[in-house]
Amino acid sequence: MSPTIASSARGLTKVYGRGAAEVRALDGVDVDFAAGAFTAIMGPSGSGKSTLMHLLAGLDAATGGTVRLGETVLTGLDDDALTRLRRDRVGFVFQSFNLLPMFTARQNVLLPLDLAGDRPDAAWLAQLVATLSLGDRLEHRPSELSGGQQQRVAIARALVTKPDVVFADEPTGNLDSRAGAQVLSFLRRSVRELDQTVIMVTHDPTAAAYADRVVLLADGRIAGDIADPTPESVLTGLDALRQLEEV
Repeated sequence: MSPTIASSARGLTKVYGRGAAEVRALDGVDVDFAAGAFTAIMGPSGSGKSTLMHLLAGLDAATGGTVRLGETVLTGLDDDALTRLRRDRVGFVFQSFNLLPMFTARQNVLLPLDLAGDRPDAAWLAQLVATLSLGDRLEHRPSELSGGQQQRVAIARALVTKPDVVFADEPTGNLDSRAGAQVLSFLRRSVRELDQTVIMVTHDPTAAAYADRVVLLADGRIAGDIADPTPESVLTGLDALRQLEEV
């Protein structure tokens, strides 16, 4: 049985500038991301990995091609429809935690529901708090939390609406190695224990090895696909891309 596709792109193109200043950030990308899986996107600087994630998440508009979230075509949706889709069906975790400093951890986690006028699912919230080990930190403000704890709050906020997909952009970039490993473990647990779908952009082979699959990009195109990655297999894939660039 074929896996359910959570997010996909067909012929996806993104061009910045015109004429001599034109930059083709994505060049006809075809890719599928399975539901209930943890996928990392990697590639050299300027490969288009962050651009791909932004288009998949509805944060930017494509120049050509199509993006789907499940069966919903994002390309062509107006701003209001995209706002609702991002609010209701997508979760975000960024390198900067983006927590509101005047709110407690609990208030930050519940913020997406408050903005939508929805009530939290008490059982789901309790499961998130337990999975992310936040039970004794919910009444603390961000300034009273470590970087790793703040990022776990951000993950809980991304998951609280039960999104179709969580997009994570360099989620360990501001963390030390120990806190980063904890955050990556929690992302992996959210996939395996909470049936979430995570698509993560990273430059770190060790971080990518927490994923079920690594998609490699180079020059705005899909350049490789690694199943069950290890740090060594990811480094080998990246080295192969660098050698191709040098040819």
